[in-house]
Amino acid sequence: MERIPSGQSDMLGNEPSHSKKEACSSSPVPDDTEIELSVIMPCLNEAETLADCIRTIQRNLQQNQIHGEVLIADNGSTDGSLAIAEEHGARVVEVKQRGYGSAIMGGILAARGRYVIMGDADGSYNFDDCALFLKELKCGYDLVMGNRFLGGIKPGAMPWLHYYLGNPVLTWIGRLFFGSPCRDFHCGLRGFQRDAIQHMDLRTTGMEFASEMVVKATLQGLRIGEVPTTLSPDGRSRPPHLRTWRDGWRHLRFLLLFSPRWLFLVPGLVLVIAGLLGGLWLLPGRRVVGGVSLDVHTLLYCALAIYIGFQSIFFAAFTKVFAMGEGLLPVDPRWHRLTGILTLERGLAAGSLLVILGLVGSVYAVTDWGVQLFGELEPQHTMRIVIPSSLSLALGCQSILASFFLSVLGLGRK
Repeated sequence: MERIPSGQSDMLGNEPSHSKKEACSSSPVPDDTEIELSVIMPCLNEAETLADCIRTIQRNLQQNQIHGEVLIADNGSTDGSLAIAEEHGARVVEVKQRGYGSAIMGGILAARGRYVIMGDADGSYNFDDCALFLKELKCGYDLVMGNRFLGGIKPGAMPWLHYYLGNPVLTWIGRLFFGSPCRDFHCGLRGFQRDAIQHMDLRTTGMEFASEMVVKATLQGLRIGEVPTTLSPDGRSRPPHLRTWRDGWRHLRFLLLFSPRWLFLVPGLVLVIAGLLGGLWLLPGRRVVGGVSLDVHTLLYCALAIYIGFQSIFFAAFTKVFAMGEGLLPVDPRWHRLTGILTLERGLAAGSLLVILGLVGSVYAVTDWGVQLFGELEPQHTMRIVIPSSLSLALGCQSILASFFLSVLGLGRK
């Protein structure tokens, strides 16, 4: 399959101009041996709504002269869904490993079409939009997302908690963390070029599969488009498979774990900067703010903030190297340039310097204590020497150990 190269503007999520869309030519009509589009529906006891969904897809394919197939990725149905699917002319692939992501990936591996559209079999998505998704895919997009907030959400189709909190917050986090252009991160109706998705090495098996697809498509610089689509109330009489808090947490957890920058680096930098500024402000002597006296006790917590932040920054580096080595994150050229500067030897030198500074401060504190004949000390004076010295020793040792560990991870990656 030949993919249209993605430009910088497409990676930033900018829509192509109207004239460019009109210039997109349709692919030639495939012959009888070639399937152009596979429409995949994951299925787990969807007997009440499955037939209507299949008929809608088949009608849309016929009306738009699309040579396609309806593929049911069954995940262990016991209510006769398989018989219904076969009776209505759909192809069935049984996926033994349970989970939404497992069912979708099983369907993708079995799909015969160059393009794939996936959507739930509960009657909530409008499969009449299949031709719109296919049109955008033919224009060169690798992933085309549905947007329910643009197309319209019918009354009762989405719980208020999902509408006002879950989807907007998780979408905002995804756009912030990864620069994704998607404005409805969790729309289950989406289309993609099959080969592009297979090259992503998608791994999650549950509901967070939807987030993984968008995140990896963004990180790999694939072209991502958007189609307004409607959401209708679930047509089933039983409760949905989705569990609000459990699956919401799984999505959020995935977004955090896939972004070492926001999980470790940014909080670490904030703690280091805040602790450093506060420590430098308190180091000369006691400060009074609004009648509140801040002294060495606050200075100790500033040092703690620096230490935790420093550790968090190293965790960001560890995670980045490991994730790139395992193929979870794409190789980052900026990281290679940084590691070319921050070598093992320089890390050891910086750590050793911090250790020396800590030892010098500690010796000075003991000497000062000796001047007073090793008697009682003035905490406000002595702790202003001991706290920075102890912090310097800890950061130095941590830097030396972290430098060695990063080198070990780097050896494995190379």
